[in-house]
Amino acid sequence: MSLSQAVLNQDRLALSRLLTRIENDSAEGRAALDELFPHTGNAHLIGITGAPGTGKSTLVNQLALYYRKAEKRVAIVAVDPSSPFTGGAVLGDRVRMRDLSGDKNVFIRSMASRGSLGGLAQTTAAVVQVFDAAGFDVILIETVGAGQAEVDIAKLAHTTLVVEAPGLGDDIQAIKAGILEIADVLVVNKADRPGVENTERALKGMLELAHPAKRVFQHHGQQMVVEASETPEAESPIWIPVVKRTVAKDGTGIDELGEAIEKHLAFLRTGGEWAARERAQLQSTFDALIRETLFKRFLDDLSAEGYQELISKMVERSLSPWSAVQSLLNGSEE
Repeated sequence: MSLSQAVLNQDRLALSRLLTRIENDSAEGRAALDELFPHTGNAHLIGITGAPGTGKSTLVNQLALYYRKAEKRVAIVAVDPSSPFTGGAVLGDRVRMRDLSGDKNVFIRSMASRGSLGGLAQTTAAVVQVFDAAGFDVILIETVGAGQAEVDIAKLAHTTLVVEAPGLGDDIQAIKAGILEIADVLVVNKADRPGVENTERALKGMLELAHPAKRVFQHHGQQMVVEASETPEAESPIWIPVVKRTVAKDGTGIDELGEAIEKHLAFLRTGGEWAARERAQLQSTFDALIRETLFKRFLDDLSAEGYQELISKMVERSLSPWSAVQSLLNGSEE
């Protein structure tokens, strides 16, 4: 039996072996991805991002337990900061997810970000596709929380949670990081801390600037005002992000958060947005693969001496980076 077929049969050992081959970018891993791709497109991908210290890992743990109660198979992709010594993942998330150990319907995979922008490893999309093909209903993707480039998560997930917490020195860490606009659901975690009202008020204020809370229209010649909360999400052409409070360490607010995620999923399914996000995900993966493959092929054709000579000319300011690239392109065409 092939490795890909074993994965389709939900063989956990085969799944683990394939994920390792994919992370190592082996020929066997790439071949298995081709075989598994027709079986993808069914899982609900949920991205969880936010500033460090907001309790993302504990929240992921509680969300996994929430979905297990609904008898859904859950995969967790935890993109860890790379160790500066080994280049491998720190694996802190696995330590914090002990509640899930021993459950055969939960699979946790920690990955090293390896310095990639946005905290997403190059192979994250491929790993997610393997979990999708393996029959997992929900895939939780927790990212490093590296800052503004964290918006990459929105290109991969169907539903994106941006996690905040009061008392981190800024009422709105997400706005400071430039990632508020990617949120489908805003989560104020550690809501038992002082200052939660200020954090929630600031977030709702910013949301109202992006999505006015009141819609004004004419009805029988009179001006009518309708609160956005009174308008069914499924009938709206856009999704208006909601703010939910949680205390992940004891599970407070997790059911309400799960319901908000399910409402967003219903919005995606009924409004045609699901297909649009699927297309955007695949396009993003395709574009990244093109860049990576062409860059690698180009460097393979370029001698180490020639590469270093160009760098030296740039350091001497006798050649600009743009001219250097153009000279290489012109040389490759001759």
